[in-house]
Amino acid sequence: MNRLAFATARLMRRDAPLAALSVPQSALLADLSGRHVALIGNARALADQAHGARIDAADRVVRINRAPMPSPASHGTRTDWLGLATRLPDADRARLNPGRILWMSPKRKRLDWDSASSPGFYLHPLADIDMLAGRLGAPPTTGAMLIDLCLRSELASLTLYGFDFFASLSLSGRRNAAQVPHDFAAEGAWVADLLRQDHRLTLIR
Repeated sequence: MNRLAFATARLMRRDAPLAALSVPQSALLADLSGRHVALIGNARALADQAHGARIDAADRVVRINRAPMPSPASHGTRTDWLGLATRLPDADRARLNPGRILWMSPKRKRLDWDSASSPGFYLHPLADIDMLAGRLGAPPTTGAMLIDLCLRSELASLTLYGFDFFASLSLSGRRNAAQVPHDFAAEGAWVADLLRQDHRLTLIR
C-alpha cells in the first residue's frame, strides 16, 4: 500500500486495508513467549521512584503514547514497543526510537503513515477493543488494552510500572479523571482481579 491508498482507506474508515499493514496478532504474541515484560504507564508518581534499572533489565520494555521519561533513574531508557492512541510528534519518535509501534486506538483517522509503514507495525483489532470496553463499561485506556493483549501471550511475567489509575494524574497531560472518557475505578478493579488470577502479573507501586 502506498501513502495515497493509506490516506484513502483511513479517510473512508476502511479497516481491512489498514489491517493488511499489520503483523498478525499471533506473531506479536509469539514474540513475548517466555519473556519478562515491563509495561510502563504514565502516572506522575513514577517520577518519584527509582525503578529505571529494573525496567531496562526486562526482555521487552513497552511504553504508552508520548511516554514522558523525566529521568533514566525512574523510567529507564529503552522502548522496545510503543502502544499508541495518538499521533506521535517527530521529536518524540526520535527520542523514543521504538522498535515496534502498536496502534491501539479505534480512531483510525489518527493513525499516521510513518507509524503504519514502520517495521513490525501492529493494528489492534476493533473487536478486541470493543470486548474490553464491554468488560470495563467504558472506553479502555491504552494501558488497559496493552495489559489485556500481553496477558494473552505465553510471556513469563508482566510487570506494571507507573499505573495508579489516575490517582497522581498523568505525566502526559494536565487533565483530571473527569476530563477523560475512561473509568479508572473499573480499570483498577479489573487489574486487581487479574493480579489475583494470574501469577505472571505484578503491579509495582
